Amino acid sequence: MGTKAKGTDESSPRVIPVAEGEDPWTKTELKQLRAQLQDEAEAFGQKYDIAQASLTQLFSEGTDMAGRDPADVGFSNIERDQEMSLVAHARELFEQSEMSLKLFDEGRYGVCEICDLPIGKLRLQAFPRATMCMSCKQLTERRL
Repeated sequence: MGTKAKGTDESSPRVIPVAEGEDPWTKTELKQLRAQLQDEAEAFGQKYDIAQASLTQLFSEGTDMAGRDPADVGFSNIERDQEMSLVAHARELFEQSEMSLKLFDEGRYGVCEICDLPIGKLRLQAFPRATMCMSCKQLTERRL
């Protein structure tokens, strides 16, 4: 699948907001963060491609269940459902990585999509694909 985002212009430094009490991002940290986002996007893109190919192969093996043992048919259905779930998850991770990379390159990375406050340096270092600050993330998970 590959990534679509282009590299950053080294001459224009990115300003990523930090939470209160955190040190500003250094140029080295920003370079490492972008490289990590790029690596994740590529890795998740490859995983998505592999999962999609596996699912395609599973479907191409045919769905003719005539004469097959019901247990075999059930197992095949479970295997197909599991593979579809893996493909959906791999795609979601790839899309999250691509979006984070795009936001980084556009200078909109590090701002909570809910409250518009900084996500926080520590959170982004731990989970670079984060799109919400801890407070908003906790609130949305309580609602689920």
